[in-house]
Amino acid sequence: MKNTQFKGIISYPITPFDHNEKVDIPLYKQLLERLITAGSHAVAPLGSTGVMPYLNDEEKLAITKATVEQVNGRVPILVGVSNLTTERTIYHAKEAEKAGADAVMIIPMSYWKLSDDEIVKHYDAVAKEISIPIMAYNNPATAGIDMSPTLLKRILEIPNVTMIKESTGDVQRMHYLKKELGDSVAFYNGSNPLALSAFAAGATGWCTAAPNLIPELNIALYDAVQKNDFNEAQKLFYKQINLLRFIVEKGLPRAIKAGLNLQGIDGGQLRKPLQPLNDQEVAQLKDILDSLQ
Repeated sequence: MKNTQFKGIISYPITPFDHNEKVDIPLYKQLLERLITAGSHAVAPLGSTGVMPYLNDEEKLAITKATVEQVNGRVPILVGVSNLTTERTIYHAKEAEKAGADAVMIIPMSYWKLSDDEIVKHYDAVAKEISIPIMAYNNPATAGIDMSPTLLKRILEIPNVTMIKESTGDVQRMHYLKKELGDSVAFYNGSNPLALSAFAAGATGWCTAAPNLIPELNIALYDAVQKNDFNEAQKLFYKQINLLRFIVEKGLPRAIKAGLNLQGIDGGQLRKPLQPLNDQEVAQLKDILDSLQ
């Protein structure tokens, strides 16, 4: 396999803000530490959970540096560096590598729908400027672009694009990737409700925000899969499926922040236009979390 550094539960930390909507780095480090000590196999700052598109360049760099400093070599770090332009994506990728990130994740963000050739050239341009691995991230729900398996195979011809994260919610994509690529490329699940199905299809890891709230269940699921105990894995998956669906449906930053608060942990504030869950949604989340006790 081209890259096996990232395995298991790859946890997404949230980016907390203070009451003035400024990034709260000390609180971020505390929340990140929880993910590490809970047993996460890797961490991935500046993704959807970390509201990366809502941060300016300085804030993204501050989060990247704070992550490397707090992790201190204990687990691998996968930094989101996506941007609308190739130039800015290259800038953030180079800064992430300079800061000490182990790999970067790139989703092709666009206002106008990009062609396959434009997407390939985008990844290739970034790859030529850094030496660390790249994870190609496919999430049409947030990017507005669905990278077909055929396109992903083209992107994987770029030497340091060594990983794929699939978040379409289509498990058949994962079976196709496994069948077509075998063990030569690692692919990762980014769709929470497909956690068990994705592992059954051969996913190397699960990129998820859920460990902010239920790390033990997430890690236990992965461990059961590694032991080929799919009866136990199924039980563990069904136990957490309601929460996995809830945090996706209500929005990862909102749901994770509310869940942390319900657990007595300061999750910080949100940055507008994001708004907290309403009282009914918080009550629903509390019932789900209480059922997991």
